[in-house]
Amino acid sequence: DAHKLDISDEFKRVIQLLRGHDDKVRLVLNKADATEPQELMRVYGALMWSLGSVVQTPEVIRVFMGSFWERPFRHDGLKELFLAEERDLVADLLDLPRNAAVSKINELVKRARLVKVHAALLTFLHDAMPSMFGREAAQKRLLANMLEVFKRVQQQHKLPPGDFPDIERFTRMAGQFSFADLPKIAPRRLQLVDELLEVDVPELLQMVRQHQRSGTTRRVSTTAALPHLKSSAVAGKAP
Repeated sequence: DAHKLDISDEFKRVIQLLRGHDDKVRLVLNKADATEPQELMRVYGALMWSLGSVVQTPEVIRVFMGSFWERPFRHDGLKELFLAEERDLVADLLDLPRNAAVSKINELVKRARLVKVHAALLTFLHDAMPSMFGREAAQKRLLANMLEVFKRVQQQHKLPPGDFPDIERFTRMAGQFSFADLPKIAPRRLQLVDELLEVDVPELLQMVRQHQRSGTTRRVSTTAALPHLKSSAVAGKAP
């Protein structure tokens, strides 16, 4: 709401609970025509500043501005802007099925890379254990130097640092198991994960793109055929 820009503690907690699902969130600045054009610039700037301290995303979040009801616009000077924002919002909603497919593929990639990192870590910890005596001391030493373990696994397998789990949580969870009993992952299995990331995932993305191209004409025609609320109201028709 253009008149209620403050983000309360309750609303902030709701936004934080949605973290990790940013691609599913759409922000709409409603009743935007209730303010003067000059004031709207200040409202938009204040909203973006407030969101910047709550929404932790690498890119600037998109906010759709408009007045989404059946009444005519109060300020004709911003009519084209609001119409363009409404068209973009409708097109974005129509693209949700495709976006959902891409999100699932991205989640698959994230999980596959995490599996690869965990497999490499487990294999390293298993191989670092002595075959007979001194296992308990060796495990304590590895747990105390887990940062060095992470660095060596990263260098050995050329893994991105961002793919590694939280080191404190991993150390705490790993300490509950005997490293000597950890499974040793065969190199062939890691190769299968690489094939998934390098061959199967690009093929899936290509299938999504082909489906997108085949559905572009249908999506554009559907967007153009949508009855516009403001034009219906001005013409005296039911929206």
